[in-house]
Amino acid sequence: MKNYTHILLAVDFSDHTDAIAERARDLADKYQAKISLLHVVDNLPIIDTVNGPIIPYEIDLTEQLMESARLRLEKLAERFNIPENNRFLELGSPKIEIVRIAEENAVDLIVVGSHGRHGLALLLGSTANGVLHHAKCDVLAVRIKDE
Repeated sequence: MKNYTHILLAVDFSDHTDAIAERARDLADKYQAKISLLHVVDNLPIIDTVNGPIIPYEIDLTEQLMESARLRLEKLAERFNIPENNRFLELGSPKIEIVRIAEENAVDLIVVGSHGRHGLALLLGSTANGVLHHAKCDVLAVRIKDE
């Protein structure tokens, strides 16, 4: 088995983020690998196609979401001693952005959380599943126990 040199920790700031980050940190320590941290703000449409905009256009939620995510990313990175140049905050589809950032930064292991959903929830799509099928490197999906 090869040694990992660059691990990408992709987080969604769920209640399980610290446990997933601990797993990534343990692997980085074991392999003496560089670790990078990524959060993707999902650009959700705010338009109801039947009735028009849900909120007025003058309210820009994207800026607020990005700023809030930036602060959370900063705190998590500081707790796990991840340098500023190894932190990424992106806007878009989490599945696509995680794979893109991994490829652009020569990542050889992506660590994500996985809820292990079944049925309709699985059909609606899972970030971990999307990353697993599109990444060109190894992916560790850390099982999250849903309460």
